[in-house]
Amino acid sequence: MDTCSGCERIKSLEFLIVVAVVGFFAQLVDGTLGMGYGVTSSTLLISLGLAPAIASASVHFAEVFVALVSGASHFRLGNARKDIFVPLTISGIIGGIIGAYFLVNIPNKPISLVVGLILLAMGLVILYRFLFGMIKLRDPNRKYSAKKLSVLGFFAAMVDAIGGGGWGPICTPTLVVKGAEPKHAIGSVNLAEFFVSLAITITFVILLGFEKFRPDIAALLLAAGIIAAPIAAYATKKLPHKTLGILVGIIVIALSARIIAKAIGIV
Repeated sequence: MDTCSGCERIKSLEFLIVVAVVGFFAQLVDGTLGMGYGVTSSTLLISLGLAPAIASASVHFAEVFVALVSGASHFRLGNARKDIFVPLTISGIIGGIIGAYFLVNIPNKPISLVVGLILLAMGLVILYRFLFGMIKLRDPNRKYSAKKLSVLGFFAAMVDAIGGGGWGPICTPTLVVKGAEPKHAIGSVNLAEFFVSLAITITFVILLGFEKFRPDIAALLLAAGIIAAPIAAYATKKLPHKTLGILVGIIVIALSARIIAKAIGIV
């Protein structure tokens, strides 16, 4: 597939500055809402003209380091449950590798349409979550089916690799609605995310080759995210989450609609 349409523009200083802004905004969203980094940054990058595979690879490269710190913190604090974490991780690695392979080996135009549809669905999920809230059925002693968790992890990781995001928005709400303690759901999902993101990133590097991989974009996303993190923490205290979540959902829906329109030749 063509992973470098518009390469000259994508290598320009102006584009890299915009990438830094994207990384800052995406982390601001994620740090404030606890979700949305991958979905927000991938949607914005693809709408700017970056090929879906390059966008997803760059986002996951940055997420590896963020997930490492986050996952280690949750593990140290005892927020991750082994019976949730292990099935999600094993199946997530498999689903992520398959999703990355699918994304790289499908022609650019059809996969852009698929990615646009996935991101549109994620935007609708975000919008629904913040419009109607989540059902919180807490049962700390609840036992979980390893088979069901494996299906969840596989599906979420495949969507995450293809769409550039979706692991957290799919896994965490599902576990909470099913009765998991929010801290156990968030901790287990965050710890598993490190291994899933690492597997996806390695797969992209192998399939794309170092000559097409964009470490500059990944580094900019990471650096901007580090700068945005403390601001997001402060914003968490000040901004109404429901309003911000609704706005993010609307933005993702609008941008994904543009990706779909471009893929089918409307724009």
